[in-house]
Amino acid sequence: MDSFQRDVRPAGATVFTPHPGEMSRLTGRPTEEIQSRRVAVARAFSNLFGVTLVLKGFRTLIASPDGQVEVNPTGNPGMATGGTGDVLTGLTAGLMAQFPHHPVGEVAAAAVYLHGLAGDLAAEELGQPSMLAGDLLEKVPQAFKRLAKGS
Repeated sequence: MDSFQRDVRPAGATVFTPHPGEMSRLTGRPTEEIQSRRVAVARAFSNLFGVTLVLKGFRTLIASPDGQVEVNPTGNPGMATGGTGDVLTGLTAGLMAQFPHHPVGEVAAAAVYLHGLAGDLAAEELGQPSMLAGDLLEKVPQAFKRLAKGS
């Protein structure tokens, strides 16, 4: 049993993935405040609750409990449709399972980057207005390949 416990992430290795409206409900603060103070709100929430926070939206933020906040460069407005957050959650959970010894913030940042890249690839092919979550999901393998090639 002891060896099993050493191979599992600590209990505090939690990732939240709210969009600004959900973040407003979590914090009790107006959505406008969440939008205007994104970095400060993400950092404070992550630190206060000891979680990694992925605040979705234009230039999604990844905040770690240590105060570090990263800004993701991938993604586009076509991803603002039902179900794409579920794709992000699946990517995050899958990568956390594959890389249990990597820092949670780094794994979450990789998932966000791949998610956005898949969205960018879908937008290139389909255009942003017509994108659905399934289109983004279909581009995940291509996003992994592109990342592996370094292009």
